[in-house]
Amino acid sequence: MLRAYEVFLIKKGTIKSQYVPFYLKWVSDCYAFLNEPLSNRLGSDQKKQLLSEMAKRHEDWQVKQADTALRLYDYFLSKNSTPPIGEAASPSSAAERWKPLEGKMREALRLRHRSLSTEKTYLIWFRNFRGFVGEKEPDELQGRDLQDFLSNLAVEKKVSASTQNQALNAIVFLYRHVLDKNIDQELSAVRARQRRRLPVVLTSKEIESIFDQLSGTLKLMAMLIYGCGLRLHECLQLRVKDIDIEQNVMTVRSGKGDKDRRTVLPEVLKADLIGHLSELRSIYEQDREKEINGVWLPGALDKKYPNAGKEWAWFWVFPSKSLSIDPRTNLVRRHHVHPVLLQKAFKAAVGKAGITKQASVHTLRHSFATHLLETGYDIRTIQELLGHQNLQTTMIYTHVASKNILGVRSPLDR
Repeated sequence: MLRAYEVFLIKKGTIKSQYVPFYLKWVSDCYAFLNEPLSNRLGSDQKKQLLSEMAKRHEDWQVKQADTALRLYDYFLSKNSTPPIGEAASPSSAAERWKPLEGKMREALRLRHRSLSTEKTYLIWFRNFRGFVGEKEPDELQGRDLQDFLSNLAVEKKVSASTQNQALNAIVFLYRHVLDKNIDQELSAVRARQRRRLPVVLTSKEIESIFDQLSGTLKLMAMLIYGCGLRLHECLQLRVKDIDIEQNVMTVRSGKGDKDRRTVLPEVLKADLIGHLSELRSIYEQDREKEINGVWLPGALDKKYPNAGKEWAWFWVFPSKSLSIDPRTNLVRRHHVHPVLLQKAFKAAVGKAGITKQASVHTLRHSFATHLLETGYDIRTIQELLGHQNLQTTMIYTHVASKNILGVRSPLDR
């Protein structure tokens, strides 16, 4: 069994070849300690007991390595195990039971006011998980099925840690709110490798050259994203009431994590924003004259305040030129501009400006944070402006700032 596990590790390339003997030793020692045959999959309680005992006699890195070895071995066993005769459900029976679950999951997501993008993403993971478990019926699903699915993503698909976490959240939602199953045990899935990627940052001159290639509303959107440190969807979802020109403040509603925050409004954009809003007023008035449905409102505000969507304060700062059908209510209304519109224009502008960096619209937000850091603003202020929950997320910009933000002077310079 261990020989086959060794071939598995080398073939998958999950770990470096020089570490393979150590992984084999950890598995052998752990199973010998528990007095379990190598063909059995260990339970979560057994693993907790084992790792707890190891922590008393080994270094932390050794316990972590043994834990990873056991996770990989458990996935190896799941790949080589076959269900007992008569356990697998018939294809037609399983298909009938799975069929209504997608609709139930969509209803559960909307009941909890998840965004449309979250709904689409979760349903994609639902279909992937459905394909992974094969003909297994929903009632027979266990935590181990989710564990094997997550391990498959890490070992076979080689997804990033963030993608694996996204899949975990989606399927846990399925278990809890659709299948009504709680996964109390710890999931010993193989963890996707954490890779640190430094953000791409543009210089001030490069940003100016990109802006020179844009015009009109698209240029205003790009300048707001850079000037306020916005995410793309935060810019698209701006309402008229979110802009306080007098106090130089912009309020970001329902940002990442469904949190509100305030950020700075650039002085240089005031005149452009006032002119832009005056032009929008005519579009707003036309919609009211034609008695078009009000704009989409978050949560249950449309039920609490039925006419709020028709008020000027709630109108989009960047509305679409044409009407569209709301995918959830099937109502014809005016939505904000599609993100692809700015993404394509920005990519073309980067090319015309002769910039070879892999820059996207989100690069403007990275540049906002980095340039503030280089100017001398403290990291906590930048964290608040960006809306980061964890300071460590903001600290990544210290690695790309060109200026020595600590003001340290080498003793050699004396």
